[in-house]
Amino acid sequence: MPSTHKADQIDARLLLALAESPRATTIALADRIGLSRNTVQARMGKLDDSHALRSFERRIDPAILGYPLQAYILTNVTQRKLARVGAALDGIPEVLEVLGLSGVADLLIHVAVRDADDLYRVAGDILGIKGVKRTTTALVMREMVDYRITPLVEKLTD
Repeated sequence: MPSTHKADQIDARLLLALAESPRATTIALADRIGLSRNTVQARMGKLDDSHALRSFERRIDPAILGYPLQAYILTNVTQRKLARVGAALDGIPEVLEVLGLSGVADLLIHVAVRDADDLYRVAGDILGIKGVKRTTTALVMREMVDYRITPLVEKLTD
């Protein structure tokens, strides 16, 4: 769900401080960016309430859980069954995220698996969902640029 909040320069300074020290206390953040504790606490509450801050889950590497292999599965679905397909994908633990697309495929499914045999099983589970017409799997060979947001936040502080 996209955020309903539009960040300003103060939010950007707070977000940069959080990115650098995610476990910092409200008081430490306030000292760092030169605001009162109450202001920082109110801003943090507004960011949380508006879904501007993502889940801590994004920071966990699936490899430490025994899922070192990742893949993206481009998926074509019957449009009227899209909601049912999404619900079925939500029930597959190896599915990390699903994005709806325009263009060559309807869904981009990010999965984490134990090995090639596990990928074969998960891809088969996805293909077996009623409404899924076709899949194309791409194995992640290496991460070239990890997920990041700091460069966009820094642009807001300029």
